[in-house]
Amino acid sequence: MTNTQEPQNINISSVATAVDAVASAAADLKLYDTASHAVSNFTPIKPGQVGMYVCGATVQSSPHIGHIRAAVAFDVVRRWFERLGYKVTFVRNVTDIDDKILDKAAAAGQQWWERAYIYEREFTEAYNTLGVEPPTYEPRATGHMIDMIDLIKQIIDNGHGYVVTDENGNPTGNVYFDVASWPHYGELTHQKQTAVADAASEVADAMGPSVDNTGNDKYNPVDPADMSEDKHDPRDFALWKAPKDSDPLDARWNTPFGTGRPGWHIECSAMSHRYLKDMFDIHGGGLDLRFPHHENEMAQTRAAGYDSAARWMHSAWVTAKGEKMSKSLGNGLSVPAVLAENSAWVVRYALGSVQYRSMLEWSDQTLTEAQSAYDRVSNFIERAGAAVGGQPSREEIVSVSADELPADFVAAMNDDINVSGASAVIFTAIRSGNTLLSKLADRVDSDVAKDEVRAVLVNVRAMLDTLGLDPLAEPWVSEGAAGGAAGAGADSAEHTALDRLVSEQLEERAEARKAKDFARADAIRDALGAAGIAIEDTPQGPTWTLK
Repeated sequence: MTNTQEPQNINISSVATAVDAVASAAADLKLYDTASHAVSNFTPIKPGQVGMYVCGATVQSSPHIGHIRAAVAFDVVRRWFERLGYKVTFVRNVTDIDDKILDKAAAAGQQWWERAYIYEREFTEAYNTLGVEPPTYEPRATGHMIDMIDLIKQIIDNGHGYVVTDENGNPTGNVYFDVASWPHYGELTHQKQTAVADAASEVADAMGPSVDNTGNDKYNPVDPADMSEDKHDPRDFALWKAPKDSDPLDARWNTPFGTGRPGWHIECSAMSHRYLKDMFDIHGGGLDLRFPHHENEMAQTRAAGYDSAARWMHSAWVTAKGEKMSKSLGNGLSVPAVLAENSAWVVRYALGSVQYRSMLEWSDQTLTEAQSAYDRVSNFIERAGAAVGGQPSREEIVSVSADELPADFVAAMNDDINVSGASAVIFTAIRSGNTLLSKLADRVDSDVAKDEVRAVLVNVRAMLDTLGLDPLAEPWVSEGAAGGAAGAGADSAEHTALDRLVSEQLEERAEARKAKDFARADAIRDALGAAGIAIEDTPQGPTWTLK
């Protein structure tokens, strides 16, 4: 007999192309792993490709700032992978069936699926408004019941789950994971077994729930199904649960282990496996999901016979006066309420202004600083574009490789997505660009000088684009001055009308200054300032931006 090997379905040329497309800078990327509590070099499982699964929303009500912070944080991670040249498969699930959805729908006189869809659309609108790239796949829990049931069968067959039966031996619909049968339980979050890597980890470990932090968890209320006396061990958790008497008939599914619906954790194991197959590169989510959700998810996935994610990443919370921002705690700010008073660009900048593992304190000062950043960014981009005769195209900005960006920016992003350091590099470049602009009129080699300004402009916009903040990209450019750089590229009707009105005032001011009527010139400037328009005199003439 001879041994034969099944042919592998690998396209050698496509693999080589994917590897060739990856920037040299990718070799230096280091990311934190919750399980190891350490920052380590990132090596993709498949050359040139990255698979990411990020826990999405439970669509019970409107999105608040805390929800969207996690979406923005992992959007930046994804964008950096793409700038490095990786092909990213990004999966973000929608939990559209759970106790809160059922209870709130009943209280509001809604169908549960109606409520879920209404708020799923609100989340999608918030993601789009704040420039979060759409996922490659966005599966709903209710669309994957067969996958979940099959996964539970495998867990039971492998000896790591058990079905609760009634006095007649009939399945009740309750199925639990047998934690005692799985010796690896706790490896993701058991803080006593690992060393803390740095200060950010220490804060996250202290505030984030874990196996070691016993007692009531105000951020993750216990699922009533997990309080059942039918459990073999207090640590066991529900894989499938019998319906409550109040549950609608269309919120129940028939299974070999009884009628019911999925437990909290099983959907992510089923969907990550369906769309990313076995081990994938990164599983992400908010810090409050670390335990019990991700701990249980890791255990049940592996107990079913599949590899779990190679690396687990968690974004820290948005806090208000040191407390996690949460609707259940009564201090959550809805996204529509925040956007009613601030431009989407400013809100996005504020949400992404610190590294994903750092707590983000939300305050008026946070938004004021973000608005100031917008003013500096939009002013430079407008002036530079005017000086060089037009803006670089979006195609040019998108095509800039990580290897072509400033070394300090690349180093910051490769340092576990240090956006604070990366932003500092952007504003250093803007200062350099402003200096070049101020000297442009005095340069004899004007063509060379303009090329220098243009190079800075391309770099600034490409760096901003990596953070999802290029003001001349969608969705900002469609919003005109409210979301993108005023002037260059802003083509809304409102901006066009405003530009004409302001330009007339600036021409009148120029005539007044020419006639040495400085009182009149100052009065025009003051009137524009009072209307929220900032004027800056440059060697190329006056420019304006919204304050």
